[in-house]
Amino acid sequence: MPRFLRIEGTSLLNTGVASGESSALGGTEQNSGVRPAEGARDFSWSQGPEPHAERRRALLLAYPEIRGLFGPCPRTKYVCTALFAAQLAAAYLLRDSSWWLILVVGYVFGGVVNHALLLAIHELSHNLAFRRPVHNRWFALFVNLPIGVPMAATFRHYHLLHHSHQGVEGVDTDLPTKLEARLLRTRSRKAVWMALQALFYAVRPLWVLPKKPNRWEVANFLVQFAFDALILYLWGYKALLYLPLGTIIASGLHPVAGHYLSEHYVFRAGQETYSYYGPLNRLTFNVGYHNEHHDFPYVPGSRLPQLRQLAREHYDPLLSHSSWTRTIWDYIMRPELGGFSRVKRKAS
Repeated sequence: MPRFLRIEGTSLLNTGVASGESSALGGTEQNSGVRPAEGARDFSWSQGPEPHAERRRALLLAYPEIRGLFGPCPRTKYVCTALFAAQLAAAYLLRDSSWWLILVVGYVFGGVVNHALLLAIHELSHNLAFRRPVHNRWFALFVNLPIGVPMAATFRHYHLLHHSHQGVEGVDTDLPTKLEARLLRTRSRKAVWMALQALFYAVRPLWVLPKKPNRWEVANFLVQFAFDALILYLWGYKALLYLPLGTIIASGLHPVAGHYLSEHYVFRAGQETYSYYGPLNRLTFNVGYHNEHHDFPYVPGSRLPQLRQLAREHYDPLLSHSSWTRTIWDYIMRPELGGFSRVKRKAS
């Protein structure tokens, strides 16, 4: 077992469920009806529903105090505004810089800030900054601005489908397509795919589940276009290009991008979702607490560690990651991991 993966409670290795615990609370998901892929030439197909709804019901019965964690986090809007200001300041300072400096700052600083803003949009898609949903939607358009390309409104639509239809073929666009999976069988191809992860992630929904733009997506495009035009007019094309370059770089071969792989790629047969409990959670709104998030998507990232502490004996036995960098490395280097390393289920 690789060192970056952790199993607490060795009795779970063979039985799938700790002694004296129900499968809903044990959380190993070994009894979920998942058929492992053979020879990495097909996805793992599950005959059962996604595991989080059942565990949510069981945990609420066992720990009714979890309900006290529900609701928006008032700090989110201030953190986002500070990140917004920091990114704009960097764009201004880099407006006449050399391209090598723009790329270095984009990788080390700007990409990290924009990735944090991407995950703030993830929080906002669950209405976790304001009590009124419409306020979360408008604020998401504001948070989107330093990212450089309009994505907040479209992300919200497809991300909520990912929660309600986890693993469902043709609906959950977080899943790689069969064409992607067939290509991702060599180290070099997996490395290129990971480097261009942002592009695949953006284009895949348009291919798998296309839709007509709604009014929020139109507003997202118009607001973003106006902002980009203003940056171009005031500070020039280098300041403008710095913003999306950071977004693309930090969504590829970058430590913070490891969550794209760690969340749902199968590192142990029978388990669909994995958490990460390392230090980069501090930069990413605790998105690493992914089992906890899928169990309770209306608990903000700032309170997910409290959720884990409340029900620790049920989350600790799950396989988890301690390094996103190691996750990327292992995904690329281990031949048994690839595009087919995901759990799928047929649409009912």
